[in-house]
Amino acid sequence: MAALVTPRTLKGFRDFFPQEVIKRNYLKQKIVEVFTLYGFEPIETPLLEYLDTFKGNIGEDEKLFFHFLDHGNRAVALRYDQTVPTCRFIAEHRDEIQFPFKRYQIQPVYRAEKPQKGRYREFVQCDADIFGVKGPEADAELIALTIDIYTHLGFKDFVVKINDRALFRKIAYPVIVAIDKLAKIGRSGVIEEIVAKGYSHSEAKNMLDEVLRMQPNDTLNTIFSYLKNAGFSQDHYQFDPSLARSFSYSTGPIWEVTIAGFDQGSVLGGERFDKLVGRFQKEDIPGTGFGLGFPRTFEAMEQFGLFPASLHSVPRVMVSIFSPLYVSSSVRVASQLRESSIATEVYPDTTHDLSRQLKYAVKKGIEYVIIIGEEEEKSHAVTVKELATRTQHSVQHNKLVEFFLK
Repeated sequence: MAALVTPRTLKGFRDFFPQEVIKRNYLKQKIVEVFTLYGFEPIETPLLEYLDTFKGNIGEDEKLFFHFLDHGNRAVALRYDQTVPTCRFIAEHRDEIQFPFKRYQIQPVYRAEKPQKGRYREFVQCDADIFGVKGPEADAELIALTIDIYTHLGFKDFVVKINDRALFRKIAYPVIVAIDKLAKIGRSGVIEEIVAKGYSHSEAKNMLDEVLRMQPNDTLNTIFSYLKNAGFSQDHYQFDPSLARSFSYSTGPIWEVTIAGFDQGSVLGGERFDKLVGRFQKEDIPGTGFGLGFPRTFEAMEQFGLFPASLHSVPRVMVSIFSPLYVSSSVRVASQLRESSIATEVYPDTTHDLSRQLKYAVKKGIEYVIIIGEEEEKSHAVTVKELATRTQHSVQHNKLVEFFLK
């Protein structure tokens, strides 16, 4: 006999119970509704990419790639993000794509980082991008989409922090990475990190002060004007000169979403990346977009009670098996209810007595149990037991759908 395998998941990977999956599907559906309102279309890319697809595009976090040699001795990596594969997708299928190209993508990504609350090694990311537009109106539309998503989800107190990486043109990338951590590690922490990258304390202090004195440029003013004209409250967006975004491919406007009272960090990040498609073909195609952090947004929804109480997977009705003699009748009744979109389960084990079946229904949270015995069979009726009130009703077959719809 083979040895027992210990049931366990890898750190940073998770199982989901039915109620969690239902909430996750609800969240995806709400996000897709807004994507669709803005005219974005879905694409999907493979779980595995050649390692060189990602290499050189991510910056300091390349150490977080899940990569290995496959059976053909090819260097491959699990999907780290969705922006880079989409740029590869565009370069590979350019002749089949109409520009401007507005795409969204909802798939899992993989990062070999230290698991912690709100941060996992496998998680769903929701991206939206516009390709083929150089002007800041595309960035503004995506920021508008960002605001509408979190409004649509029911959040009241959130803000989109906005900046432009063009303002950092004279600052070295390692310094940008340090400044991006200002909200997490504070002023002294940023200065220490810049010093650790080879600068003097005074140089580090001066660079940080220079950044914090920055003012919006013409690009940002165009974006703010767009958002104002679109009717968005200024409570939901603001200029933040310390926002840097650590991706090395960021080239223009950048933005992040934070939710007041939610302490796990930003829930969405976006940037312009005009040079990224050019990594896969000779000609650059401008692009801009965002990645929505699904786990953090989910946990914020939970924290603020934004999932509808009515979300559940349990059927309203269970048809019991009073006796193996009446299985065919139970199946016919269940089919009749399902045809009218009434969620109905047939108890699957004919060897269990009615008492056990009722206990199952109560524990599962089912509202009604239908019982079909000898008397019901003769009278062309069923007994409907309402579990919450422990009341029973005799209902004729031709009135059954009406009974539940009423």
